[in-house]
Amino acid sequence: MNQTGILKRSALCLMLALGLTATSGCTPTVAVQAPSEPITVNLNVKIEHEIRVRVDKELDDLFEDKEGIF
Repeated sequence: MNQTGILKRSALCLMLALGLTATSGCTPTVAVQAPSEPITVNLNVKIEHEIRVRVDKELDDLFEDKEGIF
């Protein structure tokens, strides 16, 4: 191998080492912090419900006959 090839290889190795050193120092950092003020959530919710109670006619009559059963 001639002297020029050795210099090129040495320069390449030096550049590679410098590149690795430079990139290892630049690690991204992500920081997560809680907010200083409480989080407020305003919701406008409309809830409609319907309750259906079916009582058989016999039960309806039983309840009428025995008032005060409950």
